[in-house]
Amino acid sequence: MRNDEIAGLLTEFADRLEATGVEYKPSAYRRAAENVREYPGAIEGLAADGPDAVAEIDRVGDAIAAKIVEYVDTGEIEELAELRAELPADIETLTRVEGVGPKTVGTLYEELGVETLADLEAAAEAGEIQEVHGFGPTTEENIAENVAFAREAADRTRLGDARPVAESLLAHLRAHEGVDRVETAGSIRRWRDTVGDVDVLAASADGPSVIDRFRAWEAVDDVIEAGDQKASVRVDGVRVDLRVVVPDEFGAALQYFTGSMDHNVVLRNRAIDRGLKLNEYGVFDVSDVASETDQRVGDRVAGRTEAGVYDALGLPAFPPELREGTGEIDAADDGGLPELVTVGDVRGDLHTHTEWSDGANTIHEMVEAAAAAGYDYHCVTDHAAGPGVFGNVGLSEDELRDQIAAVEDVAADADIAVYHGVEANVDSDGDVTTDDDLLAELDVVVASPHSALGQGEATGRLVGAVEHPAVDVLGHPTGRLINERAGLSVDFQRLAEAAAAAGTALEVNANPARLDLHGEAVRAAVEAGAPVAVDTDAHSPPELDNVRYGVRTARRGWAEPGDVVNTWDDDRLRSFLGL
Repeated sequence: MRNDEIAGLLTEFADRLEATGVEYKPSAYRRAAENVREYPGAIEGLAADGPDAVAEIDRVGDAIAAKIVEYVDTGEIEELAELRAELPADIETLTRVEGVGPKTVGTLYEELGVETLADLEAAAEAGEIQEVHGFGPTTEENIAENVAFAREAADRTRLGDARPVAESLLAHLRAHEGVDRVETAGSIRRWRDTVGDVDVLAASADGPSVIDRFRAWEAVDDVIEAGDQKASVRVDGVRVDLRVVVPDEFGAALQYFTGSMDHNVVLRNRAIDRGLKLNEYGVFDVSDVASETDQRVGDRVAGRTEAGVYDALGLPAFPPELREGTGEIDAADDGGLPELVTVGDVRGDLHTHTEWSDGANTIHEMVEAAAAAGYDYHCVTDHAAGPGVFGNVGLSEDELRDQIAAVEDVAADADIAVYHGVEANVDSDGDVTTDDDLLAELDVVVASPHSALGQGEATGRLVGAVEHPAVDVLGHPTGRLINERAGLSVDFQRLAEAAAAAGTALEVNANPARLDLHGEAVRAAVEAGAPVAVDTDAHSPPELDNVRYGVRTARRGWAEPGDVVNTWDDDRLRSFLGL
């Protein structure tokens, strides 16, 4: 059982309470869910010691602790089951529609009997939603336009949710003596922001024993299908597919099943041009073959390693993040492949939070964690008060000035450089809502949109923010939440050109729920010469580890170390910040 499973139940509890008009309690459940998800140990271990032990987790009260113990012991929470019966709507899916929150779900269920996404779509198409008190034609139109996004979100899993599942399986299979090699494949290996399922490929001479090991994995909720060489299971709602191949064919299979389809089509045509055949079993010389009777016909020239497959085609072994059929093969032929940024290149984080706003830890604790991660510098950027800041946690200008002294106190004894900054707010007009004089006193200004995040053209708004002379970084530019909110519609080419001209960095927010900018937008920034910042937006020390998601997203955008400002040494960074 994973902490995020219980956190998900607490979040659902909050949503259903809110949908039924309960006040105050939803916020308590959401705070508890966040802290359960981030708790470093196994919650079920605490639960074995009773509610008092669980209640030691910050912001987990006695009542919530008791429900967690109830779930661990029985597999259900009676009160949650009652809430589901009271409101039998698919609240998780419905709230993925932009503009539909828990209260909206509750109202539409009571008034129109809406339980599913199909019900919601039908009600919008019939013009029924606008007839409900408190709604109108505009709301109905927005709901109808965003149903498609919600439907796609229901079919795909966020990378940040799928990746831990995959890594758990890799560790499980690598401990089996019959496995020679095992790797992820498909979109999860290319680090796409969402995946349809988790694809894993193993090399072994004993396929049945590997399949048995897979089925015995303790995370498995149910087995969908299983044979001697292939099997599929479901884990926490995610489909996991395992394929076992013989070691001599592992490299070819890994290349083939990693994809993408567009990348593979170009490779296949390249093979044909050279008198070769490329498929999941290897690279074969078929120049002397009169007719192809099976997939393995011809003389095998490569297949055991992925690098060998590419070498047989006169190509380097492309980093998986580049395999999207967007010019990478032509770039390789021209000697223009980028030397992609790595996690090891990152020297600090320019966007983090502390308990001064909505973080969970002190300034000192966050700085210590950054030093332990091997960073050269760390920046504190707590929220400023302003439009759209959740929970009214933003700091006033007086509080931000007080924090300057607190940061300086920590910096005086720190082993790394510590910068004081702010995450200011970009309003709907593109104005930064924190006083300019205060911004000038700070080392780093991250400006982020937090309000008016519905799908609407917002390029001018963001251009206004990057052109503000005090802004160093445009934080999570679109404001998207993967599978929850599409975020702003942006002309990334225009934004990148403006950022390049202003010398403002565009952020790749590494929070797995955001990954904002996404890879295609990063590439626009790189090609325009705009600086990029890979930041975690960490609210606790463990979230600093999310940097890997941000770096992989930047790699999907062809970013090199020189493109990313927080790979620069302290002197170069200070020059960029104007310090």
